[in-house]
Amino acid sequence: MWQNAFRRLPLLAALTVCLFAAPCFAAPMSAEDREHLLVHFEMTTQMVAEQVRGLSAAQLEYKASPDRWSIREVVSHLAVAEPDYWRDLQKSVKVAPDMSHKKSVNTDADILWYGIDRVVHTKTGGGHEKVDTYKNMEEALGKFQVLRATMIEYITTTNDDLRAHSFGDGVEIIDCWQWMLEISTHAERHIQQIREIRNDPNFPKK
Repeated sequence: MWQNAFRRLPLLAALTVCLFAAPCFAAPMSAEDREHLLVHFEMTTQMVAEQVRGLSAAQLEYKASPDRWSIREVVSHLAVAEPDYWRDLQKSVKVAPDMSHKKSVNTDADILWYGIDRVVHTKTGGGHEKVDTYKNMEEALGKFQVLRATMIEYITTTNDDLRAHSFGDGVEIIDCWQWMLEISTHAERHIQQIREIRNDPNFPKK
C-alpha cells in the first residue's frame, strides 16, 4: 500500500503544480471582443482605400492651408505610425498579465468616440509627424495595407487575452484590447480628416 502511495506522489506533485500555475495562463479573448476588433479593423482598412481611390495627384497633394496635411500626407502618417503602435502592443502582451489589479482610465465607448470626435485636435509627435516618409500614395497605402493584413490575421487567430494585459505607463493605463481598438479608431480620425480635405470648397475638381 505504501509503495502505491509513493508511486502516486509524482502525479500528485504534477497536479499541484498545474493547479497553482493555472492562473498564470490567460484565457483567449472572448468571441465578442474578437469580433468587435475584426469588424472595426476591416472597416477602417477598407475606408482608407475607398477615400483615396481614383484621386488625381493634384487632389492627393492639395492642402487647405500651408500648415495642414494633404491626403497623401495623412496616409503617409498612418503608414509611419501604425508600425510603432503595433510594436508597442506586442511588447505589452509579452509582459505577464496585470490588469487584475489595475483599472483602465477609459471605457470602450471612450475609445470608440475618439475615432468619431474631431472637435478636439491633437498635435502629432513621436516622429509620426514625418509625413513625407512616403512620397507617393501607392507606396504609403501599400505599407499601410500590408501591416493591416498582419494585424487582422493576429486578431483572427490569436489566443492572447488582450484584456488581461495593461498598456501605458503611470496613470494613463488602458488594457491591450482597448489599445488595439485605438489603433483602428486613430485611423478613423484620419479618415474623417481626409473627408474634411475633400469637402474643402477649394479642393481640386480633378
